[in-house]
Amino acid sequence: MSKARPVNLDIKTIRLPITAIASILHRISAVILWVGFGVFLVNAYFSLNSKDGFGYVSSLLADYFVIQFVIWGMLTALGYYMVATLKHLVQDMGYFEELESGKMIANVAIAIGILLSLCTGVWVWL
Repeated sequence: MSKARPVNLDIKTIRLPITAIASILHRISAVILWVGFGVFLVNAYFSLNSKDGFGYVSSLLADYFVIQFVIWGMLTALGYYMVATLKHLVQDMGYFEELESGKMIANVAIAIGILLSLCTGVWVWL
């Protein structure tokens, strides 16, 4: 084994390609969805349990910024997760597998995810 290989262990100088960033964001959005799904189930239980429970959950959603922010985060994660999943399905069918086209579809997926995030932000807060 050659010892002449360059070693770069400084994390600040390592730059991930856009395809890796898109993949990591896809995984992070899946984790956010799994955690958020637990919060959603608790809220669904209380809101469907009685009329008073529904009113309480509705008032929480309408009055507290932190809860609105969590809802926005979950919707943002869901939007990006769906877009990135479609990107992966398209690539699994054999399209956009080359380096340049892979970078292009990763950029498009991230751009659509940001657009969906902005749209859900407007929807939650207006």
